[in-house]
Amino acid sequence: MLQSLGKLLPVPSLDGRRNLIRDAWNLLSNVPGGKALFSRLIGRAAPYTGTIGATVVALRPGFAQVSLDDRPAVRNHLRSIHAVALANLAELTGNVALAYSLPDDARFIVSGMSLEYLKKARGTLTATSECPIPPTSARFEYEVPVSIKDAAGDEVARAVLRSLVGPKPGRGGDAGGDAPHVN
Repeated sequence: MLQSLGKLLPVPSLDGRRNLIRDAWNLLSNVPGGKALFSRLIGRAAPYTGTIGATVVALRPGFAQVSLDDRPAVRNHLRSIHAVALANLAELTGNVALAYSLPDDARFIVSGMSLEYLKKARGTLTATSECPIPPTSARFEYEVPVSIKDAAGDEVARAVLRSLVGPKPGRGGDAGGDAPHVN
C-alpha cells in the first residue's frame, strides 16, 4: 500500500514556505482514517521512523501523543518492545510535537538524545511530548522531553531530544551546509 501511495503522492519538501506538518495534520486529523494516513505520510517522509508503525493520536502546538501497538515486529528476544523501537517512538513523538510548533520559516534537526529505559515495555504504548514552542526561526537548541507509558500508565521510558532549530534555506541568512534540517 505504501508503494502505491508513493506513486500517487510524492514526498513534498519540508523546506517550502509553509509548515507542512501542521497543514497536513490540520487537514487530515478530523476525517475518518486521517490520523492513520498522516502517520503513514510521516513514515514515508522519514522511512526508518515508519518501520515501527506508530500512529499520531494528538497534535497541537507544544504537544504530541503517539501510540505504538505491541507486535512481533517491534519485540526483542525477551518478548518486550525493543529498545531501539522505544528510541524511534521517542524521536517520532518529540519530532512531530516540535515540527507542528515551528514557525513556517523554520526547520530542525535532532542533535542528540538521552534515553532512560525504566521497565520492560509490553502492550500498547503511549508516548507524550510537551515541548517548547519556538517563537522564531532563530538558530537555537531546544530540549524536547518525551515520556512513554504502558497501558497501565506506568512510565517505561523517558527521553530528552536536543533539537537544533533554524531558518529554512533562503529564509533567514543561515543557509549554509550546517543549517538544521528535518530528519
